[in-house]
Amino acid sequence: MEKEKRLPNGKVLRLMVGDITKVPADAIVNAANSALRGGGGVDGAIHRAGGPSIMEELNQIRAQIGHCPTGSAVVTGAGNLPAKYVFHAVGPIYQDGKHGEERLLASCYETCMRLAAERNVKKITFPSISTGAYGYPVEEAAPVALRTVLSVLQQGETPVEEAVFVLFDQRTFEAYSRALDTLP
Repeated sequence: MEKEKRLPNGKVLRLMVGDITKVPADAIVNAANSALRGGGGVDGAIHRAGGPSIMEELNQIRAQIGHCPTGSAVVTGAGNLPAKYVFHAVGPIYQDGKHGEERLLASCYETCMRLAAERNVKKITFPSISTGAYGYPVEEAAPVALRTVLSVLQQGETPVEEAVFVLFDQRTFEAYSRALDTLP
């Protein structure tokens, strides 16, 4: 199942249900934790599919910076994944929506789009950041994610031609689909 929004400038935002580790792209976004030590969900899947070189790079990054702040991201190679880069984005742990979660979530997507521009990425894939173990309600997260990425694509200054949200299940896809329908 797929849905897409084509912009007047030729750029595309696409939604699909699938396994993010199998979708070819220049950059894959990982829903990482601030310790950059791997985990479950998307993070675990990316590390399993990508192989040990990703964690080796993260170990070097951790040695330099300690951890990655919420709302930010770090970059590694993609190991065995069908991509050049992995952007390890740290989303907010949802409390009640009144502790800056929306701003921090938007910052994840903005940071990844900036990293993509710096690396001349044409196609980027995103998971639904923070909506798994971090408990962000997908109905609240989807509009933030889509609005943020769409805004960058509409500005046209990015080399990104296609942004794909590779969503884990039908329920998440439907929430993103409803959110996309509400955006101009």
